[in-house]
Amino acid sequence: MSPPTPSLSSSSPSPLHLSTFLVLILCFFTGACFAVPTKIGQGYRVVSVEETDGGILGLLQANKKTTVYGPDISLLQFFVKHETESRLRVHITDAEKQRWEVPYNLLPREQPPPPLKKAALWRARKDLYPNPNSVSEYSGPELVFSFTPDPFSFAVRRKSNGQTLFNTSSGGSDPYSSLVFKDQYLEVSTTLPKDASLYGLGENTQPHGIRLFPGDPYTLYTTDVSAINLNTDLYGSHPVYMDLRNVAGEASAHGVLLLNSNGMDVFYRGTSLTYKVIGGVMDFYFFAGPSPLDVVDQYTQLIGRPAPMPYWAFGFHQCRWGYHNLSVVEDVVENYQKAQIPLDVIWNDDDHMDGHKDFTLNPNNYPRPKLLAFLDKIHRRGMKYIVIIDPGIGINSTYGVYQRGLAKDVFIKYDGEPFVAQVWPGAVNFPDFLNPNTVEWWGDEIRRFHELVPVDGLWIDMNEASNFCNGKCTLPKGRQCPSGTGPGWICCLDCKNVTKTRWDDPPYKINASGTQVPIGFKTIVTSAEHYNGILEYDAHSIYGFSQSVATHKALQGLEGKRPFILSRSTFVGSGKYAAHWTGDNKGTWNDLKYSISTMLNFGIFGVPMVGSDICGFYPAPTEELCNRWIELGAFYPFSRDHANFYSPRQELYQWESVAKSARNALGMRYRLLPYFYTLSYEAHTTGAPIARPVFFSFPTYTECYGLSTQFLIGSSVMVSPVLDKGKSKVNVLFPPGTWYSLFDMTKAVTTKSGKHVTLDAPLHVVNVHVYENTVLPMQRGGMISKEARMTPFSLVVTFPAGESEAQAKGSLFIDEDELPEMKLGDGDSTYVQFYARVSSGKVKVWSEVQEGDFAIKKGWIIEKVAVLGLGGSGATTLEINGQSQGSGGTASEVEVNFSDHQFTEGLDTLGNMKTVMVEITGLELPVGKDFAMTWTMGI
Repeated sequence: MSPPTPSLSSSSPSPLHLSTFLVLILCFFTGACFAVPTKIGQGYRVVSVEETDGGILGLLQANKKTTVYGPDISLLQFFVKHETESRLRVHITDAEKQRWEVPYNLLPREQPPPPLKKAALWRARKDLYPNPNSVSEYSGPELVFSFTPDPFSFAVRRKSNGQTLFNTSSGGSDPYSSLVFKDQYLEVSTTLPKDASLYGLGENTQPHGIRLFPGDPYTLYTTDVSAINLNTDLYGSHPVYMDLRNVAGEASAHGVLLLNSNGMDVFYRGTSLTYKVIGGVMDFYFFAGPSPLDVVDQYTQLIGRPAPMPYWAFGFHQCRWGYHNLSVVEDVVENYQKAQIPLDVIWNDDDHMDGHKDFTLNPNNYPRPKLLAFLDKIHRRGMKYIVIIDPGIGINSTYGVYQRGLAKDVFIKYDGEPFVAQVWPGAVNFPDFLNPNTVEWWGDEIRRFHELVPVDGLWIDMNEASNFCNGKCTLPKGRQCPSGTGPGWICCLDCKNVTKTRWDDPPYKINASGTQVPIGFKTIVTSAEHYNGILEYDAHSIYGFSQSVATHKALQGLEGKRPFILSRSTFVGSGKYAAHWTGDNKGTWNDLKYSISTMLNFGIFGVPMVGSDICGFYPAPTEELCNRWIELGAFYPFSRDHANFYSPRQELYQWESVAKSARNALGMRYRLLPYFYTLSYEAHTTGAPIARPVFFSFPTYTECYGLSTQFLIGSSVMVSPVLDKGKSKVNVLFPPGTWYSLFDMTKAVTTKSGKHVTLDAPLHVVNVHVYENTVLPMQRGGMISKEARMTPFSLVVTFPAGESEAQAKGSLFIDEDELPEMKLGDGDSTYVQFYARVSSGKVKVWSEVQEGDFAIKKGWIIEKVAVLGLGGSGATTLEINGQSQGSGGTASEVEVNFSDHQFTEGLDTLGNMKTVMVEITGLELPVGKDFAMTWTMGI
């Protein structure tokens, strides 16, 4: 960022002015006109440290005040605590004055000690640290905090191997400052090893893939900017990253969260990372890992575990902005049935509304009696219905929602009056979800609407918050706004820019919208006020998060059902309440690729229920692209086709070729629904992402650290889609081990050290493989999840090809999926752990069931077990639960069949050994009871 313009009247130039002058001289005489970062501030020194509240509490005094971006805060308080064995907190704030922090009632966590009295400074001895380079340590079970007193810097290292994870010291040649703490400018940096791989810091569309790229801008500030804009602050703010390192073949990961909702730029240079934040406090959390899954577990333990999802949410969803009337929606549902493409949820964008107003119905296009009849029909079938809700409430004297909101004083204020903006209804006010009255009013409006229309979930959009206008606006006199003709997003209010306060025009300009626009651009004026005088300047990026919390509370209070909420804007902790889609993408091959990285990032952010608009939001996708997109999108955790008002229709049945690809890909998804749902349970209990980068399961395999064209579902199902136009083959990176094709389990790839393999991928084919050592639960599938989940189960057991000694495991969670809680212990759920072992030709597959009564009551059975990768051929007598088959051991005819495996690439681990798949069919094993089956392979 450019430093302030030097003042011509300065009597003595500051170091900043001199360095700027030298850069200009260098540029003029050498042509080397590169940007040289200017250091801001002179750092702090430690003047007091004491043990308190299970941690250490200290005071920092500014070494020398500077005026760039405002005066330094002279006295800071730092608080350090090992909050758990694997989590360390470092909290730095003004020692004398309370500063803005993410509200503790919105994101519950431990509170640091209150600001100290200034008298504490004078208790400090002047010789507290006679050696300014001395290092003091504060050790925990897994992490060690240390600091140097003058200038103050701190470091965090891993106790087990001494590796430094974070180090804020700044040398003379470093391109960043020591700690800087001003009212509207905070800066801190860390050094990084060259081989560290970083992930996170969103939300943005990353053209270089999931791994952070040195030199790319990472700006965090919730903004209604289309996801087609690369390296730009988008809808969410997640100031967290994961750092994965591999030293001498030993991999370890850790996480770093800066819990701060103010706008910030994060500069990643490859060997350092710098935060530049325009307010709040420095509240760092360090997560020790050491595995990537450990990091996400520790992170979501702090911010909140991901929300439990109803089973139907993992079905396929169809939406479009532009379903002009109910008959169009009815046709869409029927056409999916005719095309034999699975569909669970039908959505409405704002077409159902009366004049784009929340909680209303268009009486002509969506008459309530006909809509209720339609909903009754699809609900009997097992389908669900979801509609959109925007936060802007139309200013209208006859609109009950607005009038009740005014009466309860629920709107954000500017100059003492509700702030006026423009969104789809025209002039609107924005509810203040930090106000308890607003949360109560919002819940009441949702209740009223649910009585009008029994929707099954809510889609909260435009909640960055988005505004079509800028500045302070009033309703125009003598003309209609909007006019009803032309695009609805053109501002028609009477507005004037607001730059009179330091909150509207802060001294440091973050790279907002990728172009340093004012931070109030196309949103709420940042000097507007929330409840208790909280400034929009501080609370801007938690607006969508606070709406998610209020909406979740409202839905959970309706019928005692598990809520489903889809939110565009997210923040740290949003995953506890809502799913997310990646916003307005484009129907291009590049956007198809980008969707993978964004999806994987949100798993790291603790929002595992995520997906992109399949086939692109706009403009029209090509037929080939839509084929490839459903082959990928069928494996997004949240799988939805959605399109723009102005785009041609793109439901999956619109092209016969796309319908064929959809039947194939979604057919596999619906067979995998029990696996997806079990992963949702794991996400809810441990934070584990549903869709994961490949390195999560292979952290020592460095070749996959930047892999952004493939991904894992859970720990062992790998999706390798075609992402390029005109291609009928795909180059797949296989980590070491054996991988079996899910679409044809006789086909496999095996590799000792990992390799790239080119696989056939004609238009209707997507390559999906399951890794060795897995027990994968599947069902028969179906056209709707309600029916698919009642079909018999099969188990796919995978061993390393031809290994004489191997084990495999997997799990299954099933419950009454619309109950609010997703847990064991209430009689409405069952959890099964599956195991398999092969030892010198002896094979055993068995289960251990917790709380099996629920599964027994539902009548679920296992009808087939397929065991892959076995050496030998034929088998001796099969025993199930101790009884030999063929001797009256079961009521059904059990059959055992053998198929040879075909290896796509050279048998670099097997030599000439033959391996087979053994399929055991005709089983009737109750899912809710332990079972065991054994046999011995022939030679």
